[in-house]
Amino acid sequence: MGGVTRAPGGRLTLLAPLRHRNFRLFFAGQLVSLIGSWMQTVGQAWLVLSLTRSPFLLGVISALQWSPVLLLSLPAGVVADRVPKRTLILITQTMLLLLALCLGVLTTAGVVRYWHVAVLAALLGSVNAFDVPARQAFIVEMVGGTEDLPGAIALNSSIFNSARLIGPGVAGVMIAAWGVGTAFLANAASFLAVIAALGAMRVQSTVRVTPGAGLLMHIAEGVGFIRSSSAVSSVLGELGVLSLFAMNFNIVVPVLARIQLHLTARGFGFLMAAQGAGALAASLIVAGTCARGPRPSYLVWGAVFLCTGLMALSRATRPGVAGAELFLAGLGTVMFTATANSTVQMETPDALRGRVMSMYALVFNGLAPFGALMMGGIIGTWGLPVGLIVGGGVGLAGTLGVRGMLKRSREPVAVPG
Repeated sequence: MGGVTRAPGGRLTLLAPLRHRNFRLFFAGQLVSLIGSWMQTVGQAWLVLSLTRSPFLLGVISALQWSPVLLLSLPAGVVADRVPKRTLILITQTMLLLLALCLGVLTTAGVVRYWHVAVLAALLGSVNAFDVPARQAFIVEMVGGTEDLPGAIALNSSIFNSARLIGPGVAGVMIAAWGVGTAFLANAASFLAVIAALGAMRVQSTVRVTPGAGLLMHIAEGVGFIRSSSAVSSVLGELGVLSLFAMNFNIVVPVLARIQLHLTARGFGFLMAAQGAGALAASLIVAGTCARGPRPSYLVWGAVFLCTGLMALSRATRPGVAGAELFLAGLGTVMFTATANSTVQMETPDALRGRVMSMYALVFNGLAPFGALMMGGIIGTWGLPVGLIVGGGVGLAGTLGVRGMLKRSREPVAVPG
């Protein structure tokens, strides 16, 4: 029976990864930094809708922010396997600080325009294309191997979702009191915490691929491994469907708050925090029950909770009801993604980790531009309820369809005797 168990030394398995000093530093620094990142996410969406009142143009910003992942993720994975990951992350985190500072200064000075947000979103996506696979692949080095890896991934997810719970609410209060620019400036300051944590770590740098080999050959090695692993290819296929159709919260929640429910920035922060509370609950469930490895059933239940939550949200007319449905959708999102991440990492050899996680990032984030444009177009043409029903319904049917198709393709074919 699932639950929080104890490691041989009496340590709660939920907290076992924190016995590693480097991961403790990362945990603390990331928590502060990600609160700031969620404040910027809320602030950016609120700023774009304030400037344009257009769900489609909000979708364009999301598309610009994630489009670089399509072009850069696979080369970034090779870079993550070639250079010390801590050094790469220090560089990317510093660049993210500067981008947040730039947007904050433009906004507080009262000169920000839509095109400013668009350019900075594209630059942010370019940096994240290198940052995300490097951070994901760095986790196994911080915990010294795969023994505590599933718990570390789940705890990393809990950091992200604790920040999602705190950041939007704080951003809503700050935006209402001092303007949206303060959210961007606070995010810039928050990067100092993770930069300091990375600087304090003691890690042994390893470079596992041959620097002289060709870029395309290294990419082909990663793609070849994914094609040969039925577990990894199945997870990535299901993740791709959900990322495209169901995980468009950066479009859905701002439109729900501002246009359908007519809420203030504080109400928007409440809805984002409700989704974050569900996501945090899921990350703690996964961390407490998957110490011996990921549970495949969580992939199915995660997809069901996410998609049914979205479809139920299509009928929401009150903030409290919408918050409860976003809680369910957030629960399902992280139950699926944390399990998917653990499954992929546990199946992947160390030498290919950066490249495989770059493909994970490409599927998870690289499809976001298409999903954002599609959802923004549907909502702009037919309204939010239709967009939620399409996203949830197609997402669930598509995920189960991919799962069934790949399962059938793995079954041995009977040869007549």
